[in-house]
Amino acid sequence: ILRWMLFRVEFGAGLIKLRHDKCWRDLTCLHYHYESQPIPNATSWYFHRLPGVMHKASVLGSHFIQLVVPFGLFLPQPIAAVAGGLLMFHQFWLIVSGNYAWLNWLTLVLGFSAFPALAWPEGPAWAGPLLVAVGVGTLLLSVQPTMNLFSKHQLMNHCYNPWRLVNTYGAFGSVTRKRYEIVLEGLVEGEWREYDFKAKPGRLDRRPPQVAPYHLRLDWQMWFLPFSGPRFSKLRDGWFLKLAQKLLQGDAATLGLLGPTPWGPPESVRAQFYHYRYSTGEERRATGHWWVREWVCEYMPATRLKAALDRGGLGGS
Repeated sequence: ILRWMLFRVEFGAGLIKLRHDKCWRDLTCLHYHYESQPIPNATSWYFHRLPGVMHKASVLGSHFIQLVVPFGLFLPQPIAAVAGGLLMFHQFWLIVSGNYAWLNWLTLVLGFSAFPALAWPEGPAWAGPLLVAVGVGTLLLSVQPTMNLFSKHQLMNHCYNPWRLVNTYGAFGSVTRKRYEIVLEGLVEGEWREYDFKAKPGRLDRRPPQVAPYHLRLDWQMWFLPFSGPRFSKLRDGWFLKLAQKLLQGDAATLGLLGPTPWGPPESVRAQFYHYRYSTGEERRATGHWWVREWVCEYMPATRLKAALDRGGLGGS
């Protein structure tokens, strides 16, 4: 059952790649991925700077591991163990090259199910029938997820039953080509100061930190924000206005989600829309910066507390 789950995770992810973004088919996705992934880590800059031929070979290897190797999980030993080892190596590569919290680690742990079982003591009499019942139930719940794998309209992550068991999975069906960041600023004593986050790109000279397997939900959510466009919309991104309101109030719990903020509540808050890219080796040697950014536009205009409360429909003065 665990091998079947590992198969769905890997094979589903492989199929979703081939069916979505053409860069997975022309082997160029890794030219962008390490730079545009949700939260880069300390090694991502170096992975991004690998030769283009290495990126293409890595994509080809990923396709082989996710689309061919999973079938080996159901073959006799030692083939199943070799398949499990290759799948674990692939997950380890992802873990090393970016800040991914629990998804890759859980998938890596599933890989141990491919290795020969240890000699377990004999169980009670009812264990056998229970395992048979669980196996039959898993087969019945597997019908729709299996059909989804071979559907032209494959769902990336979906549950087909109220028990949330035997689901269908997939990740990174498409890869963004450019990285955009929303930078929050507070007006303090007549000067606009940038808010630092714990991990998401901000200051150009800060090396991307290693935070996984801890999952920074706010930093992760901020990565999705630019996908909606370069203009703030209360209807679409109301949570971001709530964040601005909490900063204006100097809310301690909210400030705890950010990096060091050595100032009190600002007079107003605004947000800027930037294009970020990794610095080249020459640029990093000259400036010490890991990132280079270009201002695109103002994302959210300067907002004071009363305006944030009014616009958010939260009441107050």
